[in-house]
Amino acid sequence: MSKQYSIVIAEDHALLREGLKSLLHSLPNVAVVGEASDGQVAVEMCDRYRPDMVLMDLSMPRLDGLKATKLIKKHHPEVKVLVLTVHGANEYVYSALAAGADGYMLKDASNEEFSLAIHSVLEGKSYLSPGIAGDVVRGYLSGGGAQGNSDWMQLTSREQEIFQLISEGYKNREIAEMLVVSVKTVEKHRSNLMQKLDLHSAAELRALALERGIVLRRKEVG
Repeated sequence: MSKQYSIVIAEDHALLREGLKSLLHSLPNVAVVGEASDGQVAVEMCDRYRPDMVLMDLSMPRLDGLKATKLIKKHHPEVKVLVLTVHGANEYVYSALAAGADGYMLKDASNEEFSLAIHSVLEGKSYLSPGIAGDVVRGYLSGGGAQGNSDWMQLTSREQEIFQLISEGYKNREIAEMLVVSVKTVEKHRSNLMQKLDLHSAAELRALALERGIVLRRKEVG
């Protein structure tokens, strides 16, 4: 009899959680044992259920996906973590791998790729979406990726997300509406990330984003 695998879904959008749960239920030998709307709950569910894998979003309230991944890997290194995100920029991949993620998949993946990623990670293999450039993998494995992007890795997932939105020209109020947070919260994150990256204007921020190739995948998928 084939092994049965247990999975926790960590995603703060209820509609997406339902869709992911439906997809996972269609896969053989896979069972969803828990759903987490933030990173803290994901960590607690790993303590409680000891799942085989966590399907992890990066941008979540209370505790973001990167911090949650680090905690899960620290206390339960046997639990696999497959990141599922809209972010395809190199810095996000470096940060996730450095946190201990076993795989990295983009949310525009097909059902076939989704199934392949799930089973690859569950079977102990690493997985990276085909849409992620090969130099990301080479740079990380050579030790240059994480080292060269230490400033970016200081940012929280939310700060990284706001960085990208600012670089695309969105105003604070527009970002607040998109992320369902207050304008003051956006302003605070913006101030923090500008200080961490030693930036002094939106123009400098956009120049850095252009230099590093940081572009939101959502523009490619509509």
